[in-house]
Amino acid sequence: MRPRAILFDLDDTLISAYGRPREAWLDVAREFAADLGDLTPEVVAEAAQDFAVQFWSDAERHRYWRQRIDEARRQVVAGAFARLTAQGLSVPGADVGHRLADRFTAYRDERMALYPDAHDVVDRLRGLGVRLAVVTNGPGPAQRAKLERFALTHRFDHVQIEGEHGFGKPEERAYRHALAAMGAAPEHTWMVGDNLEWEVAAPQRLGIHAVWVDPENKGLPKGSPIVPDRTIKALAELLLGVE
Repeated sequence: MRPRAILFDLDDTLISAYGRPREAWLDVAREFAADLGDLTPEVVAEAAQDFAVQFWSDAERHRYWRQRIDEARRQVVAGAFARLTAQGLSVPGADVGHRLADRFTAYRDERMALYPDAHDVVDRLRGLGVRLAVVTNGPGPAQRAKLERFALTHRFDHVQIEGEHGFGKPEERAYRHALAAMGAAPEHTWMVGDNLEWEVAAPQRLGIHAVWVDPENKGLPKGSPIVPDRTIKALAELLLGVE
């Protein structure tokens, strides 16, 4: 069934933003090899990624710190260094930690890229008369800058950023607000995104058809209680059966 409206996530759905975090931490740690003393970049990267996974796994912490991403990354590096210290290892000072965290933020920004088929898919859906929205979490200025940087804003009928509205996924009102703005009913709407809770489970509870984006073809986590209505590896697959 052709949808009347589609709600798109932004990060790692329309743009490649935060994939392969372990590799990203390693690249940055290698840049700081001379400042790490006896620690290897591999040890620092592993510690940072492991702490980051735990840090972001708490929903309330995630809600607070995703609006303060620069500070959050400093928290992650400080936490990683504290764990290494507890293991009896000598770690660099806080100034190095701050610089490493800030470089990680800049590194992520530098390597963000639009998925190759994003513009074409969005434009073709618009040409079919499908109403389109971006529904993204995060701070207003940063998310708005991404939309402008990748020429996305004007392609959507509705842009909804958590930092600008004061609420975000997976809150029910985030989806209801977008539906109202689009004049769309849940049963005629798709939600497309990479987060199983935010873009699959939560919208499904409202009757929205959930399309999970799995660009690295990892498949669902073992024993996942969340089952998408559809799984795609690339945005172009959305057009199959719609055109």
